[in-house]
Amino acid sequence: QVRLVESGGGLVQAGGSLRLACTASGRISGSAGMGWFRQGPGKEREFVAAISWSGGYSVYADSVEGRFTIDRDTAKNMLYLQMNSLLPEDTAVYYCARSDTIAAMRNSGWYRDWGQGTQVTVSS
Repeated sequence: QVRLVESGGGLVQAGGSLRLACTASGRISGSAGMGWFRQGPGKEREFVAAISWSGGYSVYADSVEGRFTIDRDTAKNMLYLQMNSLLPEDTAVYYCARSDTIAAMRNSGWYRDWGQGTQVTVSS
């Protein structure tokens, strides 16, 4: 099991930027996938972005493609989400998660470990 702790959330105006970080404690396999999910008020949890831990392969939800960038630093066991051109509809609690596989990284059911989340609020 890997412990995940998110940071970097906050309040930002529409059009602004935030950079989320996820600190992982424990060994992450080279075959693992790491993802960001979010849950807005009154909404179900949804996929945002994911990246393969070893090879840098990444995928994005259509709603954030071109605005968000996922990255990882394997030496530091860190996962990041750079969020630019933020919109009010990006308001949500953002979670990082770890999957044992890069298969189906858009599917939350494949993820084994989850952080507690960090709140992102975008004002209009």
